[in-house]
Amino acid sequence: MFKTHALDLHEIRSVIGSSLGLKDLASCARVSQDWNNSFTPQLYNSVVLSKHGPSLENVEKNWHLIQHLEIQNSEYEELLSTSARDKVIFSIISNSILTTLLLGTNSIGEIGAQALSDALKANSTLTILDLSRNSIGLNGAQALSNALKSNSAQTTLRLGTNSLEKTELRRWLRHSKPTRP
Repeated sequence: MFKTHALDLHEIRSVIGSSLGLKDLASCARVSQDWNNSFTPQLYNSVVLSKHGPSLENVEKNWHLIQHLEIQNSEYEELLSTSARDKVIFSIISNSILTTLLLGTNSIGEIGAQALSDALKANSTLTILDLSRNSIGLNGAQALSNALKSNSAQTTLRLGTNSLEKTELRRWLRHSKPTRP
């Protein structure tokens, strides 16, 4: 009779993984292919893309596992061209399980907001989007407004400190979908 060790069961490894920190999850994911399959989804569930986090290459490889993503200014600024930045944002938003995207203080600007709005039109899972302190301007805000009219999943949009005059923001909000808490 063949006996199975408890750690050979994916379900047991998943329960154990829920109690581990990121360093321990990463170590476990390197033990074997079976362990990698069990621990990598938990490792990439919530990601902070920063100088000290996973590389952009690893994040791109595991887009399909990321539900919550924060991109810190330092990583976003390292993408040299605007088209490279737009490509990363489009790839992120087209992720089919991403629910939270925090892009605060990333110098996205109006052009980046317009690229983001194109990606948002096709996304049906993102519920929280933080674009605070990004200088998106009125044109960027209008592009986002148009995109969010067709996005039924979006519930929270943070736009604080974005080069929008209060009168412009009020006018924009009147014509957009209301934000729910």
